[in-house]
Amino acid sequence: MRIAQIAPLFESVPPRFYGGTERVVSYLTEELIRQGHQVTLFASGDSITSAELVPCTSRALRLDPDVRDPIPHHTLMLDKVRERAADFDILHFHIDYLHFPLFRSKAVRTVTTLHGRQDLADHMPFYRRFSDMPLISISNAQRTPLGSANFVGTVYHGLPLDLHKPSWKPAGGYLAFLGRISPEKRPDRAIAIARAAGLPLKIAAKIDKVDEGFFREVIAPLVDGTEIEFVGEINENAKTEFLGRAAGLLFPIDWPEPFGLVMIEAMACGTPVLAFRCGSVPEIVEDRLTGRIVSSIEEAAQAVPELLALDRNAIRARFEQRFSSRRMASDYVKIYHTILRRHTAPEIRLSPVAALSAAKPGARAHRSKTGMRNEPLAD
Repeated sequence: MRIAQIAPLFESVPPRFYGGTERVVSYLTEELIRQGHQVTLFASGDSITSAELVPCTSRALRLDPDVRDPIPHHTLMLDKVRERAADFDILHFHIDYLHFPLFRSKAVRTVTTLHGRQDLADHMPFYRRFSDMPLISISNAQRTPLGSANFVGTVYHGLPLDLHKPSWKPAGGYLAFLGRISPEKRPDRAIAIARAAGLPLKIAAKIDKVDEGFFREVIAPLVDGTEIEFVGEINENAKTEFLGRAAGLLFPIDWPEPFGLVMIEAMACGTPVLAFRCGSVPEIVEDRLTGRIVSSIEEAAQAVPELLALDRNAIRARFEQRFSSRRMASDYVKIYHTILRRHTAPEIRLSPVAALSAAKPGARAHRSKTGMRNEPLAD
């Protein structure tokens, strides 16, 4: 199948440091190629990929001090995609809904994975207007606010199985917080939990400009450099050691998390996850198997001993069963085929391989009364 992957330009694919969406696009792209598909990646020019790369900026926008407005750069990328649209069987977008007006006439050959929160009022009129655009959610919780949107599937994120080496006996003796410093990620909760549990906490996190005040006023005064240590932003190579040496990962969020990639990164290292019951968490963490799900700081602190006693071998095994990039790519390919089977009009010119795949009968998806898939393909 000829597949176009259209990534955000904020980070390279994969990112040098923090960047969940671009990292997932990289894992998906590489696995699709391993499965025999012809993939073209529209991304920043500093991306590293086995696919054909169409550079749409010279480098990631976040790393370019001259960039003030990302919209013109993404608009230019979409024009490059438009020029080559006929070369592909499927156009897979990862840039929210910026492309909807331009590609509405090609909706039968597009699919859009939504990577962000969808409970904002500003989104609703847009999705109602473009209700014919096929969407994929990354958790069932993410799609809840958009009951009338055209969801064609839920696909959980996945990682290459050889990306992180599991650690069966963590030597660090600390709790870990990994991700981004922001009010909704609640690093202040992580600090409170660690102190109540009597364990050191290491915080490895990116600080966006918009959150510098929150870090300076709320988090920095709580960091003592010994029991509470701020490591800063780390790259992919450092994650295995950081998570693998940790006794547990704290994920004390206070927002409708769409997925939470760090949770499965920890599981890949065999590290249990203590997470608050928000958004996708109950779909990703299996309580008392791969982690603990709690609703308060007090409950979290009480759950730490049980968290640390969980079987790290079992955690890694569940990661391999549920969250591999192979499974993720296969789930996406099933959805691509479903879309192509639904639209076999003469004006849609498919490659011979895609046309053959689209003609094959497939398994019937379990659907709700609205016609939308209401169970993920992931598990």
